[in-house]
Amino acid sequence: MFVHRAICIICTGMAILFLAPAISRSAYDYVDISNPSLQKIPIAVPTFHTPSGRPLEVAREASDDLAKHLDFTGYFQILERNRFLVGPNQGGVAPDAITFKDWTRIGAELLVTGLIRLEEGLIEMELRLLDTVKGELLVGKRYKGWPKDQQKMIRRFCNEIIHSLTGEWGYFDSRIAFISNGTGHKEIYISDFDGADAKRFTRHDSITLSPAWSPDAAKIAYTSYARGGPDLFIRPLSGREIVVVSKERLNITPAWMAKNMLAATFSFTGDQEIHLVSSDGKVSRQLTDHWGIDTSPAFSPDAKEMAFVSDRSGSPQVYIRDMNSGRVRRLTFQGSYNTQPSWSPRGDLIAYSSIESGEINIYVIDPTGRRPRQLTRSAGRNESPDWSPDGSMIVYSSTREGPSRIYVMTAYGTDQRRLLSLSGEQTSPRWSPRLSRN
Repeated sequence: MFVHRAICIICTGMAILFLAPAISRSAYDYVDISNPSLQKIPIAVPTFHTPSGRPLEVAREASDDLAKHLDFTGYFQILERNRFLVGPNQGGVAPDAITFKDWTRIGAELLVTGLIRLEEGLIEMELRLLDTVKGELLVGKRYKGWPKDQQKMIRRFCNEIIHSLTGEWGYFDSRIAFISNGTGHKEIYISDFDGADAKRFTRHDSITLSPAWSPDAAKIAYTSYARGGPDLFIRPLSGREIVVVSKERLNITPAWMAKNMLAATFSFTGDQEIHLVSSDGKVSRQLTDHWGIDTSPAFSPDAKEMAFVSDRSGSPQVYIRDMNSGRVRRLTFQGSYNTQPSWSPRGDLIAYSSIESGEINIYVIDPTGRRPRQLTRSAGRNESPDWSPDGSMIVYSSTREGPSRIYVMTAYGTDQRRLLSLSGEQTSPRWSPRLSRN
């Protein structure tokens, strides 16, 4: 196994984090992300060490946050600290000073250690991931920044851990947009990947629907009735240059195809058809042309195909359009009402919601139409699935506790849990791309 020991420094001049490119490994043999029977890896995360020998509150918070983020993935079994055979100082010592058998004896296959220093108002972290069975360092990083950057440092290292073990970068710097009506109006809110720090994004005091992130996570497109009818809004996360597309009748269900191009459903031609529209609001090419309703576009990662919903066969079903030839084929046949397709970033699956036997549940299906698989069952209405940036998790809305809330689960339907709970109801979650690159 090729082990890398790259060290990254976070520049502090403007409290902006800069990371050197990571050295890639030749094999990722720890977590088989394609295995639906994945066994969780036992991992120990002791309280990080400080030079004084006394764990400071910042060290406790950092180690607790890292353990919580890793637990969120569903890949790991976080071992309880009262099982550890070593004192708190063991958490920050150098790898060559660690007695690995002290960790393998309690069942830990992986170990995260940390050393934290506070100097002149700055915080410096040295974080390491170790294989206790092989006695090897898998990845080590050093970060330096302002105390307010602590969460960014922890999340960057969590991304490094996931990349080291799976070959895929994690989603710890991504965000989730969703609709909440807690103010009495449907507005878009944005939270961190784990539901924390949810903040209101729109203030239309109207009905707002269907948020969609741009590929660079710099803009959100959505539909709002703020000006009377259902208009399409394209709004940057920073700045005030909002683009509004207001064609006659409907302007709904936006989905980005590229950084400066998206598709949406319009009805100015007479019935609901999907068109391309540029990020500056110019509606151009018509993608569907059928007497039935065509809506809810979703593009494959390479943008060569577009999934969409049509009732051309009598009931809403998911279809796929080849973007080069224009050929359309029906994807779903099981279920009487299949909608809300979402294409995995890996390109291997399409998630969708389906009504079958009177229940609304989340399914996934191969883009060729093979192996539809049910992920939720007997737990209220489960709708609006969307994928994490690495394709390992799905966010969705569910009424299993009464009001609609936002939930997450693994791509195989395991580890289903509520993400957040605000006043009112929360629906239509959409997971952003990663906000940075390690």
